[in-house]
Amino acid sequence: MLDIKRLRECPEEIREGLTKKGGAPELVDEILSLDEERRSTLTEVEQLKSHRNTSSKQIGTLKREGQDTSELEAAMREVGQKISELDDVVRDISKKLGDLLLTVPNMPHHSTPVGHDESANREVRTWGSIPEFSFEPKDHIALGETLKILDLPRAARMSSSGFPLLVGLGSRLQRSLIQFMLDIHVDKHGYREVWPPILCNTGAMTGTGQLPKMAEDMYHCTDDLWLAPTAEVPVTNIYREEIIEEELPIFLTAYSACFRREAGAAGKDTRGLIRVHQFDKVEMVKFVEPNASYRELEQLLGNAEDILQRLNLPYRVLELCSGDLSFAAAKCYDIELWAPGQQGWLEVSSCSNFEDFQARRAAIRYRNHDGQVNFVHTLNGSGVALPRLVIAILENGQQEDGSILLPEAIVPYMGGIDRIVAP
Repeated sequence: MLDIKRLRECPEEIREGLTKKGGAPELVDEILSLDEERRSTLTEVEQLKSHRNTSSKQIGTLKREGQDTSELEAAMREVGQKISELDDVVRDISKKLGDLLLTVPNMPHHSTPVGHDESANREVRTWGSIPEFSFEPKDHIALGETLKILDLPRAARMSSSGFPLLVGLGSRLQRSLIQFMLDIHVDKHGYREVWPPILCNTGAMTGTGQLPKMAEDMYHCTDDLWLAPTAEVPVTNIYREEIIEEELPIFLTAYSACFRREAGAAGKDTRGLIRVHQFDKVEMVKFVEPNASYRELEQLLGNAEDILQRLNLPYRVLELCSGDLSFAAAKCYDIELWAPGQQGWLEVSSCSNFEDFQARRAAIRYRNHDGQVNFVHTLNGSGVALPRLVIAILENGQQEDGSILLPEAIVPYMGGIDRIVAP
């Protein structure tokens, strides 16, 4: 959430930021109009209350002197009624204003490239070599079915399309990758592991920016609970409505199953494991002081890249343009893996700096060295997401005999198995 003071003092900056993100700049005028109405109404209420207090003292004095105060008391009853009516008006305006502020996205950082869509994203770097094959490479669906490690028809029968079923070494590969990534982030990158709930309430989902904008893409359960679309939601909300007493920075990592309806993605990359409704992900979340957040963003990106380098998978890093940023992000890098079976790149990580946007929505604060309480800056990055990582391992590691040569780094987690072969 943006600070209302920022909208009052820098309306042109916010209009420009909304335009860069593809939003509606006229939203600023609507918010400022409501804000002015609320402030003027509050001023009127305070004036009436002051008048009532003065009159109450006058009535007391007149009564002690034995004078008739009935007219003055009647007038004060009318004032009290007016105050009550205006209090209702203030509550109504405040509710409308709060709801509107929740729809305003974060502003893009000044270093973010300006553009309307993903075509304006900037390639920062690439790593690794795209493999060349002496045969026609298969996609992960054909490989998974031949090797008996992926069963999409049975998964669709028990749930629906978009819910994968991994079998045998496919399942073990998934589990091994999760353990491998958590170990690296904890032992090498300095994160503290947590195991969060995967059901979050509306307040938590609103705090990280999933609600209200992306409600149609989320799974809403009963009792005001939602299935987490990413571990970013529960992990960030660990400090919701708190003043953090620990020393910053705080680095947390977590595995969770993630659930997304992908309501707006019909027909887009829906084959196999590319875009699914349930998937696993290891997440990294940082709580840092404001002056350190952009330095920490680069380190966060490096932590995600380190995972892929250890797995020896070719990837590229993109800096997202303003029009392709998420609702809550001020700056974001995407990491995409090369998938030979798709002859294209697949996103496996987004590393974002939200500055104080999420912290304001979730009331996450910290006490600086001078004892002042400020909003913390939050960052998060996929470290990394499955099952697209599995796709890349299968498609890049495929051999002419149909087997899959696994990355060396994952072999110890597979109990020494270095290759997946057909049963």
